[in-house]
Amino acid sequence: MDFTNKNILITGGSRGIGKAAAQAFAERGGRICINFNKNSRAAKAVIENLPGKGHFAAKADIANPDSVRQLMEAVTDEFDRLDVVVNNAGIYLPHPIAEMDYEEWQAAWKQTLDLNLTGVANVCYFAARHMMRHGGGHIVNVSSRGAFRGEPEHTAYGASKAGVNALTQSLAQELGKHNISVSAVAPGFVETDMAKDLLDGPTGQAIKKQSPLGRVATPEEVAYTIVFLASQGAEFLTGGIVDVNGASYLRS
Repeated sequence: MDFTNKNILITGGSRGIGKAAAQAFAERGGRICINFNKNSRAAKAVIENLPGKGHFAAKADIANPDSVRQLMEAVTDEFDRLDVVVNNAGIYLPHPIAEMDYEEWQAAWKQTLDLNLTGVANVCYFAARHMMRHGGGHIVNVSSRGAFRGEPEHTAYGASKAGVNALTQSLAQELGKHNISVSAVAPGFVETDMAKDLLDGPTGQAIKKQSPLGRVATPEEVAYTIVFLASQGAEFLTGGIVDVNGASYLRS
């Protein structure tokens, strides 16, 4: 998998899966733009530690449509061509029905969907429009096992990721004629900051035992799948949603 002279945008790339994906693409010759929202120090550290040259970080709130527009304009101004987009930015907010009033419930849903689903759709819009003019490309969306098995007390997260799957498949059919591949990776639990409290808490061991491997995924394992889906020769996987959950949940 060679990404020499390829330009890659990774949203939410300052930590976790995004950080690992940036490293994996850069090791294969790619030039990386790391999108971040708040943690500029972490984003800068990722960029400074990537092999190769031409990498940069760009601040944007993916939940804000105007911010997405500005991000994509900045990226395409810096890169003459955008070859790969990885939609990784997301949030995982608890909102148990029994413990929240209606206003809190609505706020949790809006915040989650604005970033996890609508934000992804908006990035896809600008990426696809650019790729149409430049001969094609790859879009890889980060979904979740929760889209299939459910996310109790995090229902908006599960629903948003199910929406990402439907978005992925619809765009794969719409954009194939433009030589744009759209696929998704659906991890289970991953050793990231987002999952840290659960993995370190009283349910951590039970979560790890959901997989016959007795552990959760590393960010690098998910990143490898993302790189594969974005690689030359994997175009016929367009529309595919690849499970990376260690057989913790098997679907037919």
